[in-house]
Amino acid sequence: MWWLIAAVGLGIPLVVTAMPEFGMFAVGAVAGAVTAGLGGGTVLQVLVFVAVSVALIAVVRPLANRHRNQSPQLASGIDALKGKSATVLERVDGGVGGRIKLAGEVWSARALDAGQVYEPGQQVDVVEIEGATAVVI
Repeated sequence: MWWLIAAVGLGIPLVVTAMPEFGMFAVGAVAGAVTAGLGGGTVLQVLVFVAVSVALIAVVRPLANRHRNQSPQLASGIDALKGKSATVLERVDGGVGGRIKLAGEVWSARALDAGQVYEPGQQVDVVEIEGATAVVI
C-alpha cells in the first residue's frame, strides 16, 4: 500500500512541474508495489524500485531529449510557402513589385534581384515571405 501512496505522491509533482523524472520514479514505485503484491520482501521491493527507476531514466530521458531537440518535420503557415512555385499574374520586379498566384491565392511579390523582371505567365520560386509580400526568383 505504501508503494502506491508513493506513486501518487510522485505523480503530483509530475503534473505540477512537468518534470518527467517524477513519472519515472512513480512507475518504479508501482513496480515496487507489484513486487510487494507478489510476496517480495522489503529489500527486493526497494531493489525493484531503484532498478526500474534508474532504467527508465537511463533509457527514456535521452530519447525524450532527442525528440525535444528535433525541429518539426511538417512546415506550416508561411514556412510551408518557401520554395513553392508560383505563376506571375502582374509584372514583378525588384522595385514596385507585382502580383503572383501562390498556393491558389494572389500575393504581392517582388524580385529578389532588384534588376530582374518577371512577366505574366512565367513561373517563379518563392524564397522568402516578408510580411504580405513574397520574394521570388
